[in-house]
Amino acid sequence: MSAQKIPATIVTGFLGAGKTTLIRHVLENARDRRLALVINEFGDVGVDGDILRACGVENCPDENIVELANGCLCCTVADDFVPAIEAMLAHEKRPDHIIIETSGLALPKPLVKAFEWPAIRSRLTVDGVIAVIDGKAVAEGRFADDLDAIAEERAAIETIDHDNPLEEVFEDQLACADLVILNKTDLLDEDEAREVAARLTSGARAAVKLVRAHEGRVDPLVLLGLAAAAENDLDNRPSHHDAEPDHDHDDFDSFVVSLPAASDAAALVAKLADVARAHDVLRIKGFVEVAGKPMRLLVQGVGARIQHHFDRAWNPGEERASRLVVIGQKGLDRDAIAAALAQP
Repeated sequence: MSAQKIPATIVTGFLGAGKTTLIRHVLENARDRRLALVINEFGDVGVDGDILRACGVENCPDENIVELANGCLCCTVADDFVPAIEAMLAHEKRPDHIIIETSGLALPKPLVKAFEWPAIRSRLTVDGVIAVIDGKAVAEGRFADDLDAIAEERAAIETIDHDNPLEEVFEDQLACADLVILNKTDLLDEDEAREVAARLTSGARAAVKLVRAHEGRVDPLVLLGLAAAAENDLDNRPSHHDAEPDHDHDDFDSFVVSLPAASDAAALVAKLADVARAHDVLRIKGFVEVAGKPMRLLVQGVGARIQHHFDRAWNPGEERASRLVVIGQKGLDRDAIAAALAQP
């Protein structure tokens, strides 16, 4: 029975770590397998799904790409994930392997638990949980392993009057992983890369391997076929939320900003970086029209680090809309951010 199960790979990682880029590389280089994708967006603009559809690879047709944007997938397993999987398995040509991209805020363990459901357990197995880590962000101290030290630091700084669960999310993703991808190593020098790798290894489970990468370029043979059967190993995947009946992400806000066509891509990117710094924005992503350009501009930002490129031509009859998803901690000044981005 086990041999007949379809393997599923869960790709987790914090906001902007490079999950979509990693998956796109897998799609373009794993042509011997019929793949399916489940994508959990944070916000109502399907940026990640659109990026992956643009690959145009025959082994993962559009009907095998499912987007779930009704909230964090680990919180909506029964309502969204299970029906999506059942519909996918009902296709005449079932996939050979399913890749699940979680939102940056998702806890992987509740999703792995979903594979214990009778409707899924007999048909799917978790081939592996992959944690994609933004090496530069870790090197800059956005996360730390010692939560007690963080709490002491918060108590000592009077201006901090709120809790920040990001460390717990990060550590839960790392502790559940069967493989850790240290991404964006091109932004680190060798000493920084070694230090970050050591920190990640100390936070991961014993014997979990770490692979260095940049731009998500990892051989699919390394990522797929781990045969971890993670659903049978839940007790060895500790979580900060094991004692909680459920959880939420009320500490985060996301909203969509519509913009006029940009006159200059470089000027827009500079503006986005300024806004991210001024308002402590965690993530910006979306598509933008640049006046006079036949192609749409893909924008993906982590904090003030903004990446952009023209990803494809606008399709005939397609609305050339400029829309960005903005994600940050609770209390983002939406009006001020929207006004700043709308300035010429």
